[in-house]
Amino acid sequence: MISQHHRPALDRISRTADAVSARRLLVSGAKALLFAGLMWAAAAAGEIPVPGTPVPITMQTFVLMLAALTLSWREAASAVATYLMAGAAGLPVFAGGASTLALVGPSAGFLIGFLPAAVITALVRGEARTDSARGRVLTALRYFGAIVLGVIVVLYPFGAFVQSVLTGVPFAAVMTASLGFLVGDLPKAVIVSAVCAGIARRR
Repeated sequence: MISQHHRPALDRISRTADAVSARRLLVSGAKALLFAGLMWAAAAAGEIPVPGTPVPITMQTFVLMLAALTLSWREAASAVATYLMAGAAGLPVFAGGASTLALVGPSAGFLIGFLPAAVITALVRGEARTDSARGRVLTALRYFGAIVLGVIVVLYPFGAFVQSVLTGVPFAAVMTASLGFLVGDLPKAVIVSAVCAGIARRR
């Protein structure tokens, strides 16, 4: 049984814990909104057509990679979900100023696929080891591998499958055309992996 003498101290501890939890929720929410906004800005920055597919190369995947390597998987998922919900609500957040219709068009699978791509990348990236040059290199390589798994191995087939279903174009043809995204995504992955390994070193 808790004595009256100890109750004020326990109440203070409880209030402090509640305040810390609330602050963490606010910070996580702010991060999600920030990256959702960055994805919107990336979509508005322009696009590069890819022969054989109506889905263009944009800087959205660059922001997606950053989110997956710097946020927790829950925060990364929240950022992507916020971005997708903004588009579903009618805001012109997708490439070309598109909104709701993009979520039922050829790009739908790639947009919705951002969610599992972000979660998987964040989950498999591992802990940063920046106490030595070797550790930093290994961290960057692990980050790169996580991006390849989440943003290429998972996202590409998912997006291609949905596009194939919606357009009637054979999956193999859509998947082959989607490999054109590698021209943009592999350099992005290298840059983001190196940058995030450097950021982790300074934390």
